[in-house]
Amino acid sequence: MSTTRIDRRFAALQEEGRAALVTFTMAGDPDRDTALAILQALPDAGADVIELGMPFTDPMADGPAIQAAGLRALKAGQDLKRTLALVRDFRRGDGAMPVVLMGYYNPIYVYGPERFLADAKAAGVDGLIVVDLPPEEDAELCLPALNAGLNFIRLATPTTDDKRLPAVLKNTSGFVYYVSITGITGAAAPDPAKVKDAVARIKRHTKLPVCVGFGVRTAEQARAIAQAGDGVVVGSALVEAVRQSLDADGKATKTTVSAVIQLVRSLARGVRDAYRPSVHSAR
Repeated sequence: MSTTRIDRRFAALQEEGRAALVTFTMAGDPDRDTALAILQALPDAGADVIELGMPFTDPMADGPAIQAAGLRALKAGQDLKRTLALVRDFRRGDGAMPVVLMGYYNPIYVYGPERFLADAKAAGVDGLIVVDLPPEEDAELCLPALNAGLNFIRLATPTTDDKRLPAVLKNTSGFVYYVSITGITGAAAPDPAKVKDAVARIKRHTKLPVCVGFGVRTAEQARAIAQAGDGVVVGSALVEAVRQSLDADGKATKTTVSAVIQLVRSLARGVRDAYRPSVHSAR
């Protein structure tokens, strides 16, 4: 497949000698206009890659914060068609930011995989993370996505051993998403020392960037993880910032967008302040 925005972004960051800040927000949370305003503000706030959640009624890998965000979006009428429209609207003002859709296979299956891939590509989507499709099901969506020019990003976890890693990485592209803790999103904070060892182990099997997520909430945590990985993924903290800004009826307020963006700016400073010995020693 040809070079994607994701590939170009990580190549540029490698030249800069720093890790990426990968931000996750939920499409349509708490409403379409607010979600778009957040997306549009993320690049200037310091995000390097955007993950956009596809709302689903049964998000088995997500913790309470992201589950609640998905339910708010669904209640506001968000579906996969509107999520692709959200990406199209974002692309009208930004042609460079990598956008990854993250979620579960059921909505894609209902939409129709072939139609979904064509519409996603046309909307300006760069990659997919579909957490409930294992490598054994690559023919279902992964291989067609690669043929359509979309990166297909796999998750590796602390329980993904060296025997399993080759299967996980075989058709992975763009980057590898390392889930730094066992369990659901937002459940605990990652241990930087363990993350460093895990990233090194994964890199013995692949040349792809390794981004680390699950549990990162503060600039200090982002800085520590950025020293070990090629990217830091933050999701639960951002959707929780949305929730805390809402009014008593669960509607957006004048502080909703700024609450998310202020946190992203803080996280971006943490990532950019990280000293990465492996990068500096290679120069």
